Amino acid sequence: MRKLAIEAYGLVKRYGEVTALDGVDLAVEAGTVIGVLGPNGAGKTTAVRILATLLRPDAGSAAVLGHDVIHAGHQVRQLIGLAGQHASVDEDLTGRHNLTMVGRLLGLSRRDTAARAAELLAEFGLTVAADRPVKTYSGGMRRRLDLAASLVNRPRVVFLDEPTTGLDPVARGALWDRIRALVAEGTTVLLTTQYLEEADALADDIVLFDHGRVAARGTPTQLKRRLGTQTLDLRLADPARLDDAAALVATVVGQLPARLGERLSAPVADGAMMPAVVRRLDDAGVEIAELALHLPSLDDVFRALTTTKEEAPA
Repeated sequence: MRKLAIEAYGLVKRYGEVTALDGVDLAVEAGTVIGVLGPNGAGKTTAVRILATLLRPDAGSAAVLGHDVIHAGHQVRQLIGLAGQHASVDEDLTGRHNLTMVGRLLGLSRRDTAARAAELLAEFGLTVAADRPVKTYSGGMRRRLDLAASLVNRPRVVFLDEPTTGLDPVARGALWDRIRALVAEGTTVLLTTQYLEEADALADDIVLFDHGRVAARGTPTQLKRRLGTQTLDLRLADPARLDDAAALVATVVGQLPARLGERLSAPVADGAMMPAVVRRLDDAGVEIAELALHLPSLDDVFRALTTTKEEAPA
C-alpha cells in the first residue's frame, strides 16, 4: 500500500453561524492526483487553506507528509506548494523577479534562486516574457507564472485551488500537461476545480464535497457507476424512421428514448440491452449508423449527489 501524503480526520471549521467544514476526512496516497469537487460554498477552499496551514480548524486534525498542520506548520510549508484561485504574483515585478523573490523568501541562495527561476520560466514557456512586468501578461501567462511560483521549492505536495479558472482551452491543456508531469515525478497534487472534465481527465481519485461534508469518494469510473444506469445513444442511417426506432427501443428498455436532433438516447439498467436493441431494429429493417453505450458523466454524478449552497465560504 502506498504511503499517505495527506491525512485529515474530522475537520471542522465554522465562520460564525456558518459551518464550512463539518467533520471532513481525507486520505491521499503519495504520487497521485485527488480531485476535490463541490458546489460553491461546499468547503473546498476552506479545506485547502487548513491543509496549507493558512487556517486553523476548530476541531479535527490533519497532517501532510506526516507533519501536523497545526503543531508542525513550518515543516509543512517547507514541503508544499500552493496556487490559489487568483494569481498571487506581483504585477509590478517582472516574471523573473517574482520567482527570485519567492526563492529568496524560501531561503535559497542567490545562485540557486536564479537557476531555479530560469528553469521554471523555460518549463512554463515564459522565457521570452521573463523580464517584462507581469501586468503586461495575459491571463494564461499569469496562471502559469503563479503555478511556477508554487514550484520554486520543488514541493512534494502541491495544492491547486481552481488553477485553470478563466483560461482558454489551449492554456488549460498546457496546465494539464504540467500537472501530469508533476505527478510523473512523484509529486502529490490536490486539485479543486469547477470543471468536471478536468477532474475526469486528471484525478486518480475524486472527493465530492457538499454542505461541508464528503458526499462521495471514488475513482471517476466508480462515481459514475453509483448512479446505476448507462446511456444508449444511436443514430439511424435514415432519420425518417426515428419514430419507428423510438417505439422499438422502448419495447426493450421500458421507456421511450429522448430524441436529440437526429439521435435517440435512452437510459439502460443493463448493458445487455444493447444487443437486444440491435436485434429488434435489425428485425424491423431499421439500419443503425452509429451506436454507443456509455456511463453517466461526472456532470450527472455532480447533479445527483450535491445541492446548491451559496451562503457559506468556499
